[in-house]
Amino acid sequence: MSESQRSSATASVGRGDGYINGVVSIRSAATISAVDEFCYALGGKRPIHSILIANNGMAAVKFMRSVRTWAYETFGTEKAILLVAMATPEDMRINAEHIRIADKFVEVPGGTNNNNYANVQLIVELAEITHVDAVWPGWGHASEIPELPDALDAKGIIFLGPPATSMAALGDKIGSSLIAQAAEVPTLPWSGSHVKIPPESCLVTIPDDIYREACVYTTEEAIASCQVVGYPAMIKASWGGGGKGIRKVHNDDEVRALFKQVQGEVPGSPIFIMKVASQSRHLEVQLLCDQYGNVAALHSRDCSVQRRHQKIIEEGPITVAPLETVKKLEQAARRLAKSVNYVGAATVEYLYSMESGEYYFLELNPRLQVEHPVTEWIAEINLPAAQVAVGMGIPLWQIPEIRRFYGMEYGGGYDAWRKTSALATPFDFDKAQSTRPKGHCVAVRVTSEDPDDGFKPTSGKVQELSFKSKPNVWAYFSVKSGGGIHEFSDSQFGHVFAFGESRAIAIANMVLGLKEIQIRGEIRTNVDYTIDLLHASDYRENKIHTGWLDSRIAMRVRAERPPWYLSVVGGALFKASASSAAVMMTKKNHCFSAILLGCLIIFLNSISKIHSFKMDVSIKDPR
Repeated sequence: MSESQRSSATASVGRGDGYINGVVSIRSAATISAVDEFCYALGGKRPIHSILIANNGMAAVKFMRSVRTWAYETFGTEKAILLVAMATPEDMRINAEHIRIADKFVEVPGGTNNNNYANVQLIVELAEITHVDAVWPGWGHASEIPELPDALDAKGIIFLGPPATSMAALGDKIGSSLIAQAAEVPTLPWSGSHVKIPPESCLVTIPDDIYREACVYTTEEAIASCQVVGYPAMIKASWGGGGKGIRKVHNDDEVRALFKQVQGEVPGSPIFIMKVASQSRHLEVQLLCDQYGNVAALHSRDCSVQRRHQKIIEEGPITVAPLETVKKLEQAARRLAKSVNYVGAATVEYLYSMESGEYYFLELNPRLQVEHPVTEWIAEINLPAAQVAVGMGIPLWQIPEIRRFYGMEYGGGYDAWRKTSALATPFDFDKAQSTRPKGHCVAVRVTSEDPDDGFKPTSGKVQELSFKSKPNVWAYFSVKSGGGIHEFSDSQFGHVFAFGESRAIAIANMVLGLKEIQIRGEIRTNVDYTIDLLHASDYRENKIHTGWLDSRIAMRVRAERPPWYLSVVGGALFKASASSAAVMMTKKNHCFSAILLGCLIIFLNSISKIHSFKMDVSIKDPR
């Protein structure tokens, strides 16, 4: 951060310290004492009284609301933990929701996220300036940069996420695949299938020479690897994500054409090759790990509805695979996390073949996922609150919601911690059986993308945004009426969740919920388009796969794009009809207009059968 930026940030904290839109935020000594008592009574090491949210938009809003809910249930006041937001000029201009609901905010430089939410040096300096106890990274931005937890640890500030070593090991797609193989988690054929990590090696530090064996560095090496794993294959950047640094190839020529593109999208990233699992499902397991080696698998999710590798609809629990397979997915995920001493929330992703019933490790996301509320609904666990508890050093077996999840005595929830903390005893997470998922949950991401224009992101003012909650439908948004979406915003500005006793009921509740959303403004959204997806028979019958939506979009584009001559000739005929109707008012000329209109209708009905034709159309304006 430059000296001018540092001065600006420091001055901003001075102006905004302790204020919520001009109202002083007061936390009583009794509340502070209660947080201390909670931490130590449940076996924690260090209380957390204040948190800097190093994120914006959906992530920041969801975290603040979850922590406020937990704080009220646990301490009797939603303000027990001080929440500090970061605010760019663009966020402030649109009256971003996360700024409005924070206890205080600090102004940061605008522009792309390397100036603010992904700037490690800036985040660490702001954490020091604001004197917070912890930093929550959210998802995206700096959430997967190993330098951030290391830099915060050096300053004595808690990072609400994994250690840098675990993040670096599992956040890297090549490294995580090698670790998965060592942990006996199945992987697809890939350029590193032949590479084995020596048993005596520490999994969090893979030797460079072993790591390099799994990579491809030239187009020729990529072609050779694709020929070994078999086409179709994926060229993937290890540091890629969100649809960047990934290309599907079907032959050697496509590798030659696309290899450089992958390198260019994620500069400096190692590249690897992986076999494509056609007609597969994208399945996930939510993990929560403490500082003592305990790992909880909190049910599962299915995120197979994707557009260009971006999730559109998520749901849980998994219904496409047998229960025994789901248990194997959970146990494999737990082995993987334990092998690198993981701490915090994580998601292990798999590809699942509906034909063979086999599953393959895809990657581990070393952070909380956007779709984590699906798990919160079916597992009845507040995940951001659990992250705070783990950050305090509280073991999983002491967290009331985790005890309830495993069928242990929990005393009624967080509000009963004083009575139950002394009575709780450790249990073996390897042997403990979790309770069954509570019903089914479907989630839909609401984005400012225009489905009629190739899902192009849009931005601008939002005059009105209203949503009517129902007993089984809940949503949250990063904007409000009168706000907006700026050019640096993520396209997702809302997330809707619907619950039901079964998958069919959850889908029906989601459709009804989406129809209640009213959005008026300068942006376009995917709401109506997603309702159509939920009505699709393939989706309702659970016959989807990761390529289903892209195939559907491709077929729609071909079907709706008329031949060029339809537009030219049809437009000419319509112009002739309109002109004659406007200026020729006699009965005779009305007949002429009708003839022209009839010709237009006949033409449009039959033109698709004509391959070539000659036609001259001329219009003389009698005026």
